[in-house]
Amino acid sequence: MKKNFEAIVIGGGHAGIEAACALARKGHETLLVTISLNAIGFMPCNPNVGGTAKGHIVKEVDALGGVMGQVADQATIQTRMLNAGNGAAVHSLRNQVDKDKYHILMKRLVEKEPRLSVLEAEIVDLFVEDGKVSGVKTALGDVYTCRAIVLCTGVYLDSRIIIGDWTKNCGPAGYARSEGLSDALRRLGLPMRRFKTGTPMRVKKSTVDFSKTEPQYGDEGIYPFSEMTEDKVKNTAVCYLTYTNEQTHKIILDNLDRSPLYNGEIKSTGPRYCPSIETKVVRFSDKDRHQIFIEPESVEGEEMYVQGLSTSLPFDVQEKMLRSIPALRDAEIMRYGYAIEYDCLNCEVLLPSLAVKGFDGLYSAGQMNGSSGYEEAAGQGLIAGINAALYLEEKPPLILRRDQAYIGVLIDDLVTKGTEEPYRMMTSRAEYRLLLRQDNADFRLTEIGREIGLVDDKRYEKFLQKKEAERLLDAELDKRKYSPEQCREAFEKRCEPLPKGGVSAREILRRSTLDKETLCEIDEYFATVDPFALARLETDVKYEGYLKKQERSIKEMRKMEQKKLGPDFDYDAVDGLRLEAKEKLKSVRPMDLSQASRISGVNPADVVVLMVHLSKEKR
Repeated sequence: MKKNFEAIVIGGGHAGIEAACALARKGHETLLVTISLNAIGFMPCNPNVGGTAKGHIVKEVDALGGVMGQVADQATIQTRMLNAGNGAAVHSLRNQVDKDKYHILMKRLVEKEPRLSVLEAEIVDLFVEDGKVSGVKTALGDVYTCRAIVLCTGVYLDSRIIIGDWTKNCGPAGYARSEGLSDALRRLGLPMRRFKTGTPMRVKKSTVDFSKTEPQYGDEGIYPFSEMTEDKVKNTAVCYLTYTNEQTHKIILDNLDRSPLYNGEIKSTGPRYCPSIETKVVRFSDKDRHQIFIEPESVEGEEMYVQGLSTSLPFDVQEKMLRSIPALRDAEIMRYGYAIEYDCLNCEVLLPSLAVKGFDGLYSAGQMNGSSGYEEAAGQGLIAGINAALYLEEKPPLILRRDQAYIGVLIDDLVTKGTEEPYRMMTSRAEYRLLLRQDNADFRLTEIGREIGLVDDKRYEKFLQKKEAERLLDAELDKRKYSPEQCREAFEKRCEPLPKGGVSAREILRRSTLDKETLCEIDEYFATVDPFALARLETDVKYEGYLKKQERSIKEMRKMEQKKLGPDFDYDAVDGLRLEAKEKLKSVRPMDLSQASRISGVNPADVVVLMVHLSKEKR
């Protein structure tokens, strides 16, 4: 066995796969170590990719040259566009995927990747020499040397599963847990914390009464996650909607004393935005029902995921809960729901590059950093892998700004603001979300991926062709003009007043009641162009004023980014800076004034004090 590598990635989940592939594709001999080969690309919770804000991240991963989007498209069994009735900024692609196929495709991908070796082993120690990582040690005592390490351990560090008063020291779905690495990280002085997440029961498909549910069909005619997906994404499966009821809630409330969340068995922090059914019933006591989605885990198997019933209640209470829901009255449980506790890093120990402060060559990504979700993990894994590669190449790190990508927002939130609970990306967290839409991810990031070396010739050529076609289409919006008579039928159909003179296609799109369908009725040319390109341009035209306003705000932020602080800045020397602000600034060590302004506990007055101090220093 080869024992010497340039980089080692610990963990084969969604973060680890992206990190390992990025390193290997950048030309570095890389070892991906996973506690189980069967856990590569494993989905312990709902087998779907994307969703609100998460779909944006997957599109961005794809634009940068990552792999999640392509594999998700291949494994998709139902595709939907969430929030389609709202503005384009919050449109979010969500694909239900075949859990088994996704794992198989991901495992095959990493196994065949040149310069990437895969090993099933448990890492129990890290070696550091003169502040630089130098290798790892497995539970068998084997040693592998390297110059860079990426931690992508997910929820496996000293994890335990809880169902009622029953607990088991293991990883998700019964996989072995990592038992030595947490202590090794503590010995290095890294701050650790304890988080919790959970999952609902799975039921047998043939025992569900679907006549008592509302079918949820997929959407046709929407774009895939990956720009490299040539074939139409499959849309064959059906999901189903039902609800809890007052009887369900009574069963839960009558058994709260047996809930590990309420009797003290679970002391760790759980996700606020993906709560258990116990938490929902207690927190939202005014609601008489909650949504339950019954979704397939694969096309071959019988397992159905009962989304909305995440729980750690005892098995007998879980059975009673199901019996209280008409559609699930006779459902057979194939797997019980459970909570899982695990160790993770305090993310404030990270730099914006996802490097661990004080250790050259050490990076961390995914749920190890306190986030939740496959997509958040993949986005971090890709950036950590890229920056580990750039470190090996002695080049500056890639740091995506908040105005460049949701991935930039995600990482900045974690390393600047920290998190007291499993972090979940939402569109409301992105102040420039009108610029950071799904439909323009490749326009924002493909050039960056090309410069880094992850966007190959085929992808780049396809991007350039798309960019040129859109440029020509944009020019047509000004060239094509129409008389009031040509517009009459389409305008009157929508109760829109006719223009007094000639009107261009762009001017038509500016009107709030008119859209690309109006253009297609007036001019057959627009019915022949790429509908997704036309939709993107329509959004840019309609929101032109808002976009310019956001661009002005970004320019102001860039000015603050030019005022550098750095890791060695002496905050004690700043007169007038509050004690709390000094403590927060010393803890985070922001790179610039812009990042400093986003730290919890640093108020606008503190930023002004810093700005004055920097001006004095410059003079």
